[in-house]
Amino acid sequence: MRQSYQEGSFFVVPLLDGGYGAGLVARLSPGSKIMLAYLFGPREDRLPELERLKSLGAQDAVKVLRVGDMALVSGHWRVLGEADAFDPAQWPMPQFLRRADALKRAWRVTYSANDPARSEREESVPYETVGFEADSLYGYGSAELLLTKLLARAEPARAEPARDRQSGS
Repeated sequence: MRQSYQEGSFFVVPLLDGGYGAGLVARLSPGSKIMLAYLFGPREDRLPELERLKSLGAQDAVKVLRVGDMALVSGHWRVLGEADAFDPAQWPMPQFLRRADALKRAWRVTYSANDPARSEREESVPYETVGFEADSLYGYGSAELLLTKLLARAEPARAEPARDRQSGS
């Protein structure tokens, strides 16, 4: 049975509070079914339009993470279609940061440009280093929870109580 997704496939992520986010398969590991996914907003009430997704670039992602592909395999994350002329170079493999909190140590982790399951290098960096995604492998439930939080509906602004300008209160 041929899988219904590949590098360059756009997919829908159902959000836990209703609505949808979207993602792009940027890399697939050859055997272990781990992918690098670029995730996008905004939160939409209906399935995102494929044509809008095709206009997005790597810089539009709200998160880039390594995640298992079980949601795509099972059809829980619906594939919408393919990017036009997908170029992996336009969707780079970022470096990640692994922290050992108890030791107050950190490492910058570099994965293979073609395989999100294969770590190629770890370099010790200051514990306080920022600017990198956490080196984690997400399950699809965790990815849905994360994207739901990132795309959470903004609370409506509350009206300030009127002040009595004459009394100065």
